[in-house]
Amino acid sequence: MMIWPDNLNRQKASGFTLIETLVAFAVFAMVSSGVVYGYIQANRMAEWSALSLAAQSFASQGAEQARAAKWDPWAYPQNTNTTDQIPSGGIPVTHVGVFDIPIKGNPANTNFSFFVTNVVTVSNLMLNPPLRQIVSTVYWNFYLTHKSYTNTVVLLRAADQ
Repeated sequence: MMIWPDNLNRQKASGFTLIETLVAFAVFAMVSSGVVYGYIQANRMAEWSALSLAAQSFASQGAEQARAAKWDPWAYPQNTNTTDQIPSGGIPVTHVGVFDIPIKGNPANTNFSFFVTNVVTVSNLMLNPPLRQIVSTVYWNFYLTHKSYTNTVVLLRAADQ
């Protein structure tokens, strides 16, 4: 007659049941899906931040181009328009461009998602002393959610600055 030691019986009886294994897989699946969802949200926020920064840069570029234009209110006859053809009567100038971000594909396609519209408006705020307000507004769409956003830069400019 052979006597089995108690350790061997315990080793045979130890292990996981089917229910415990399924619960472990369910917990693992929930944790994994949370990690993947967090990564996707972080990536989406990074993409939105990159596009928003590119739009702000585009708005700054339009405002600086208007600011760099020649304006001499004491010239005779008085110069009411700038040399860059930006009128001072509050008439907006619109420029459509492409975001300055790394992209792949051809931006000449009509379904391209990285187009941006810049509207620059120069208006007279005061005549004495002469002061102009330059407003550069950029309209853009976030390609993942297709929501529209705007970025605006406002500058005040005195003559000969």
